[in-house]
Amino acid sequence: MKDIDPKAAFDLTQPIQFLALGFGSGLAPKAPGTFGTLAAIPVFLLLTMLLPTPLFYAIAVIVMGLAGIYICGKAANDAGVHDHPAIVWDEFVGFFITMFMVPVSWQSVLVGFLLFRLFDILKPWPISFIDKKMTGGVGIMFDDVVAGIFALVIMQLIF
Repeated sequence: MKDIDPKAAFDLTQPIQFLALGFGSGLAPKAPGTFGTLAAIPVFLLLTMLLPTPLFYAIAVIVMGLAGIYICGKAANDAGVHDHPAIVWDEFVGFFITMFMVPVSWQSVLVGFLLFRLFDILKPWPISFIDKKMTGGVGIMFDDVVAGIFALVIMQLIF
């Protein structure tokens, strides 16, 4: 892949791009997905404090995931690059899925972060298939949703 200047492709004053870029975390020059997942941690902690039950948390994550199809697709179109590395809203949602119904502690957040990043980076099947074959906002979101589900299963076994 050719080098892409993320700052040239995006305008953080645009709300959709601000969200797609994880409040700017996706503009990190190296490992934007990792920085995006790190930026998701305080949002996750806020969600767990504000949403009183797993049902409300699940609804919020589903809404964020569905909105992410539009957010990521629009940002990718604006940038002219499918699944631009700076687009990290999908990492936010994938991490939120990873942490569903997991007791919150620094240990669980660390393990969840590491597991989600592992699946997102290595992309075992079917994540790799989804990443290669699906396009648009759905494709950008869905591989991270599946990575989050894989990590969630292991998190449930551990915690």
